[in-house]
Amino acid sequence: MNQSLLKKSEGAVQANALQNFGGVPITLILFAGIAIFLGLRLRSILGRRVGFEKPPIPPGQMPGFANGPIIEGRAFPAQPGRQVPDPRSALGERLMQIVNRDPNFDPPKFLTGAETAFRMIVTAFVAGDRATLKSLLNESVYQTFESVIAAREAANERHRTEIKAILSAVIDDAELIGDQAAIIVRFTSDQVNLTLDASGNPLVGTEAVTELTDLWTFERNLKSKDLTWRLAAARSG
Repeated sequence: MNQSLLKKSEGAVQANALQNFGGVPITLILFAGIAIFLGLRLRSILGRRVGFEKPPIPPGQMPGFANGPIIEGRAFPAQPGRQVPDPRSALGERLMQIVNRDPNFDPPKFLTGAETAFRMIVTAFVAGDRATLKSLLNESVYQTFESVIAAREAANERHRTEIKAILSAVIDDAELIGDQAAIIVRFTSDQVNLTLDASGNPLVGTEAVTELTDLWTFERNLKSKDLTWRLAAARSG
């Protein structure tokens, strides 16, 4: 069953290789160089609990989360819009499956790291920083990003994105399939997106601040010594 689900995920990656970024239609992406992400349709998988039992909870104890870094970045106190699912909820139980397999996994710190990664990836894409992108994306997503950056450079176009604020970052779904863990984070942010031609004239976008919602899927093989959760998919919310 797990192998079948993984094959479906892989097939979905190939079928949805070019998705929207920040709510901009795909027809504009090819011309404007606005971020293209793989539409890995893991939501259909992550929304189901197939072949998993509830994690064991010692009598009289509430399940907790172990300490440990996930994506490198500073940990911040809990803030509005950064709530972590209750461990007693269905989503919390799915997160506990990951906690039980990997003592380094800490959902609050993961969420902080995911927000840091969101800023880093958006900034790196705009700057054409391939090295940073390669360290934070899985191979398939990186290849898509790299091809868009190359096309933008060939056209001598420049993309400008400013993240004015991240209004919320919440864990939307999670699943553990074999050794592969996947977590979807829903980001709501205020952004300015603008693409300029070789002369600096606006091609696409506006100076106006726009509220955008994005669903990013982060994945990690729990057997790996590398604690980095890499972006495996993204789509508009």
